[in-house]
Amino acid sequence: QVQLVESGGGLVQAGGSLRLSCAASGRTLNIYSMGWFRQGPGKEREFVVCISRSGISRSADSVKGRFTISRDNAKNTVYLQMNSLNPDDTAVYYCAADTGGRWLPTRQVEYDYWGQGTQVTVSS
Repeated sequence: QVQLVESGGGLVQAGGSLRLSCAASGRTLNIYSMGWFRQGPGKEREFVVCISRSGISRSADSVKGRFTISRDNAKNTVYLQMNSLNPDDTAVYYCAADTGGRWLPTRQVEYDYWGQGTQVTVSS
């Protein structure tokens, strides 16, 4: 089993920045890729960005150049640096972990464990 706990969400003005963290515990040696998804009001959950164990990442077009994912394997933590935020980024952000060895997964079904989510609200 793997447990994921997100932190760092909050309220920020448009153009501002936030840094989310996701700490993993449990059978962390089984984790391959880790990803971030988000679900905005009235929207379906969507892929944001993911990172492999070796540090290679893949991002959704909507966040390229603004969001950066990083990973500290020693701390079993993944980070999401979000810059140039706009109201469309308002959502609950979820951290996810893949233990099946999939290469940079972008679909929800490819992830085995999920955090509880953290709210990010961007005001205009």
